[in-house]
Amino acid sequence: MSGPLEPVDSLEPGERSHEATVEAIAAALPQWLPSQRWFAGKDREVTGVRPLTWSTILDGDPLLLHLVVEVEQDDRAEPYQLLVGSRRSEVPDVASSVTIVDVDGATFYEACGDADLTSALLDSMADGTLVDGLHFESEPGAELARGLRAHPITTEQSNTSLVYGSQYILKLFRKLSPGVNKDLLLHRALREVGSQHIAEPLGSISGTLAGEPTTIGMLQRFMTDAVDGWVMATTSVRDLMADPSVAPEELGGDFAGEASRLGAAVADVHADLRTALGTEDADADELERTVQVMLDRLDRVAADVPELAPHVPGLRDAFDAMRHHPVPVEMQYVHGDLHLGQVLRTLGGWLILDFEGEPAASVAERSRLRSALRDVAGMLRSFDYAAQQLLVGRPDDPILTDVAMSWAHRNREAFCDGYAEVAGSDPRDAAVLLRALELDKAVYEVSYEHANRPDWLSVPLASIERIMTEGSS
Repeated sequence: MSGPLEPVDSLEPGERSHEATVEAIAAALPQWLPSQRWFAGKDREVTGVRPLTWSTILDGDPLLLHLVVEVEQDDRAEPYQLLVGSRRSEVPDVASSVTIVDVDGATFYEACGDADLTSALLDSMADGTLVDGLHFESEPGAELARGLRAHPITTEQSNTSLVYGSQYILKLFRKLSPGVNKDLLLHRALREVGSQHIAEPLGSISGTLAGEPTTIGMLQRFMTDAVDGWVMATTSVRDLMADPSVAPEELGGDFAGEASRLGAAVADVHADLRTALGTEDADADELERTVQVMLDRLDRVAADVPELAPHVPGLRDAFDAMRHHPVPVEMQYVHGDLHLGQVLRTLGGWLILDFEGEPAASVAERSRLRSALRDVAGMLRSFDYAAQQLLVGRPDDPILTDVAMSWAHRNREAFCDGYAEVAGSDPRDAAVLLRALELDKAVYEVSYEHANRPDWLSVPLASIERIMTEGSS
């Protein structure tokens, strides 16, 4: 450390101006951004980066800036946030891997890995301060500790999360949207009705975007005893593939019991969301709108991914079939992007994370009320992914493929059983709607894998073929 960190509010206004530095950072970002895991625009060249706002959280040496930049990619322009640090002496090791640019002999780097700098974020939330246009606050009744150091979670994709000691986790939303983030909105609502399946929200950071107060970060209780649902599921698949002669139900690491409990937890959360925020009935016009959104997505993805072409007619039929689903359909707030990576198993049960919604969807789409079956479909897709992930990059092996599909079928059924027991209705009874929602999710996955992980494209394509075959039979 080079000395105590000085809050910006103690500085003279003239010391806060870093306009030239911000411009230099922005000029370097078109080359730097595509290498960042959380950057969602890897499918197109970055044609320009324009600073929208910047705030000086800590001034002097060390320096901590908060930037919101607009990233231009052809006809697309989206805002992202960055924490940028700089030190002229005792530069931390983290700077070498995330350096953005050198300016006037100082190295500027992405600062989420600098524990000394990020401690200022928690301290500011504990103190409820307004720092150069950023509003740091704790949630009602929350008393936050100060002075904790943080480390980033390296597995996260679309956002960045910092863990403070063993007490808190702060999620920084990388791609921003004006307004209160849906994740914070739903966590607050679920807390108010006493939901047992969320990590308690404790604080937030907000700024201004397009003239609206905008959520930048959300602080929650960190669960030290938690195990990632994806890790648990894929470990079970790996154990089964190690001895394909064993039936899934005889496997020591059989996941079906947990899948059933997870289904029950999701049904509980859906009920809590209905209690907290109510429901609406969707009529035939709303159902038609949903069908059109699915068909439009299919057209866009099929135009970019030739491998999807053989399935397009069948997918159109599956989406068109929704028009004949009985109305009204109950609509409510849902998770919107539910999968095994969004759930944690603790000693007390399953917790559900990240209610932000599908990253590629517009703010308007993520904020819409949906059928709860959309979350069920998302989790069913995730069981397919967990089953097939060890097949990616391997030569075709019919035995292992059968083992994987057997595991997926067992856990998909167990999840629906657990959901039905709590919800009082079986999602499988709405087969046409559930099938269409699952296929729509698979089309989204085709687009994502094509842009980000071409080697994984076979996973959603194989799932589409399986679902279409099961439907026709």
